[in-house]
Amino acid sequence: MHSLPSQAMRPLSLRPSLSSSRFPFFSFSNPIFHRFKTNPTIYKKSQKNPSFLTLRCCSSGSITAKPSSELRRNRAVQEPDEKVVALRQHFSRPGIGIDAYIIPSQDAHQSEFIAECYMRRAYISGFTGSAGTAVVTKDKAALWTDGRYFLQAEKQLSSSWILMRAGNLGVPTTSEWLNDILAPGGRVGIDPFLFSYDAAEELKEAISKKNLELVYLYDLNLVDEIWKESRPKPPNKPIRVHDLKYAGLDVVSKLSSLRAELAGTGSSAIVISMLDEVAWLLNLRGSDVPHSPVMYAYLIVEVDTAKLFVDNSKVTPEVMDHLKNAGVELRPYDSILSEIRRLAAEGAQLWLDTSSVNAAIVETYKSGCDKYLMNHGSRGKIKNKQYGESNGVSVGPSGVYMRSPISFAKALKNAAELEGMKNSHLRDAAALAQFWCWLEEEIHKNVKLTEVDVADKLLEFRSKQDGFLDTSFDTISGSGANGAIIHYKPETESCSVVDPNKLFLLDSGAQYVDGTTDITRTVHFGEPTSREKECFTRVLKGHIALDQAVFPENTPGFVLDAFARSALWKIGLDYRHGTGHGVGAALNVHEGPQSISYRYGNMTPLQKGMIVSNEPGYYEDHAFGIRIENLLHLQEINTPNRYGGTEYLGFEKLTFVPIQMKLVDLSLLSVEEIEWLNNYHSQVWEKVSPLLEGSAREWLWNNTQPIVKV
Repeated sequence: MHSLPSQAMRPLSLRPSLSSSRFPFFSFSNPIFHRFKTNPTIYKKSQKNPSFLTLRCCSSGSITAKPSSELRRNRAVQEPDEKVVALRQHFSRPGIGIDAYIIPSQDAHQSEFIAECYMRRAYISGFTGSAGTAVVTKDKAALWTDGRYFLQAEKQLSSSWILMRAGNLGVPTTSEWLNDILAPGGRVGIDPFLFSYDAAEELKEAISKKNLELVYLYDLNLVDEIWKESRPKPPNKPIRVHDLKYAGLDVVSKLSSLRAELAGTGSSAIVISMLDEVAWLLNLRGSDVPHSPVMYAYLIVEVDTAKLFVDNSKVTPEVMDHLKNAGVELRPYDSILSEIRRLAAEGAQLWLDTSSVNAAIVETYKSGCDKYLMNHGSRGKIKNKQYGESNGVSVGPSGVYMRSPISFAKALKNAAELEGMKNSHLRDAAALAQFWCWLEEEIHKNVKLTEVDVADKLLEFRSKQDGFLDTSFDTISGSGANGAIIHYKPETESCSVVDPNKLFLLDSGAQYVDGTTDITRTVHFGEPTSREKECFTRVLKGHIALDQAVFPENTPGFVLDAFARSALWKIGLDYRHGTGHGVGAALNVHEGPQSISYRYGNMTPLQKGMIVSNEPGYYEDHAFGIRIENLLHLQEINTPNRYGGTEYLGFEKLTFVPIQMKLVDLSLLSVEEIEWLNNYHSQVWEKVSPLLEGSAREWLWNNTQPIVKV
């Protein structure tokens, strides 16, 4: 599944991407948090990470933003949007007084996938893609999204919305647009819980150029005000313990390593708000968010205590004992700001990753620090030894602003995590072989199946596998032109019937108790055209080139991106998404900080133990889509030379499902590429066939036979 890692999914498009690896310093002092150490910044705001990345989309020409109504010329008159009208009525309420309101995609934890009750942008706009930002003024409504969702947004937005194709020439960013349409002195409102501190500060700075004011509305969310009783209830399913045999490392050891990091940076506590980081650190899993086994919670780890802020009704006796044994106390989820105030009042030096921690928390801490300094500024030495003291010099809390060390530690899979990923991928491959066998038989019998029917049947096969929990994202089941919508989600009332004479793209994944999968295959049930075969084969050549890459350790992912695009570039083709994203171990299907993308700002070094996707593609709008995706594990490669003593890395495949040979133009493949295909299919048969029987095993045999270039 193609997307940005969740760490990079931000609500605004302000300027081109900067590095998501903002402090590339390294430390080898601790057993877990040993690969990615960051430099603390005291009294200063952390370097900024963009909110909603401004993408440089690869299109055939300049495209300027057009209202979605222009894309539906059969609609002669714009119809007023009742929700937008209701939202605007709150702008002039006492204590609010704003001229514009920004609705991002995120929840308070900057999650990519969010609970239904937090899908405010989807509610107000009707656009259901996972990435986008809505902006409503007193007389306009606009939505920004990136190239993966242009076609989807065109279909879903009403005529009263302006579609802003982020990254295309002539399309303003949100701040540029606000600066252009609002009069000087205008006020722009946001919910500070839904913006990272960096994103909010960047927005504040950008709109201040035209004397616009950013207004934090702490006490209410305006979308919630109009959503009212119809808003879904917050999730409350029980949390579960992630077994040590899958986690590989106990919570006490993880917390000990983290506390060593705290000591090394002069921090007295760290605030952790990313849901997958909380889940990984505490070896817990939940069901609060669709497709991601996480729970809504904050975690504060101090030098001698740890507090989990979570809805207590989700905590089972087993989880309670698990946390108690690790020295973790429970606090109400909604009490996070009061705890931040308490820590600031005691002089605590908080480590805050301002690229992910929301603006409400950071501003509350900064305000508390100001109050502390006012109260203690003239009293000389601080007496609270827990938070440090000075030799007669006035000191106080100021914050340590740097990337969370958990992000990188979590990306480096240990042996148990890697074993779970390998095992879950084999079970997943068996389910997929059964599914493809079934689908081909049904299509050849002229059974009419919709894209939703196909997705539901795949879920049925997967659900029979041991350890299956959920899908890892909404299945992308696209026939013909729908395959060109990069993150297409078929809906029962509007989806297409699978056409045997068109390309069919299926991007899907699963969450198992021991691992997370993500795989894309593109097939044709009839006779593909020469154009389709050429495009497919060039995508395949890029997939093979990246799979075979060998490179020095610490190479950033963007360096490898061209490997996957080169064959397409040679005939003037490209695709509008990154080539690879990180994947969690029984966690989020999109995981940072690593990526393989043309967004060259991400300097995160690729390290052995990481897992990334390899998924080049090609899409002809309103015609077809092609993508081939496997997951890969970074491992050390034994090269005959090691220039400068450098270790070299390469990839080990985790995904083992056949690639349809009908779509391959052998004349475009080299001998080495054909050898790669044959070796891959040999491994698929060897690893997956023992898990199959009957027609599915026969299908696997037929689709893994070696090919010969005549």
